[in-house]
Amino acid sequence: MEEQIKRAVRNLNISYVFFWVLPAFLLGAGEFELFPVGGLADNAQAIYYFETIGILLTALCVPLSLKLFSLVLKKKIDYMTITLALKRYVQWNIVRLGVLEVAIVVNLLCYYLTLSSTGNLCMLIGLTASLFCLPSEKRLRNELHIAKDEKR
Repeated sequence: MEEQIKRAVRNLNISYVFFWVLPAFLLGAGEFELFPVGGLADNAQAIYYFETIGILLTALCVPLSLKLFSLVLKKKIDYMTITLALKRYVQWNIVRLGVLEVAIVVNLLCYYLTLSSTGNLCMLIGLTASLFCLPSEKRLRNELHIAKDEKR
């Protein structure tokens, strides 16, 4: 079982690194102008729509990703066998990061297309929320109620 826990934590860490790689890549692409930066900066209607979509998406995705995971954990994963619970835990954690990633990428694109700081702020809110999803073995054991085997 210890090997399965270590594998699950490794998979969580890999998914968390990939979660941060995409925004970093898009930030680099935007700064090097690999996609059209400021293409909609002079269109007030487009700025309004992009900002509204970004704000609503952030307001929806951040609580959804944090609360949905805890609800699924309490309602479903707690009643599974350890092996199945580990698999579902990793899957739902990836779903949670994916929901946050959608909000972050949309707001990042909103920022570069409209040059409006609202998209940048909402992206930072999503990235900050991802810090509450930071994977660790201790957190996995606490959330799945798995006691650490003491070897003496």
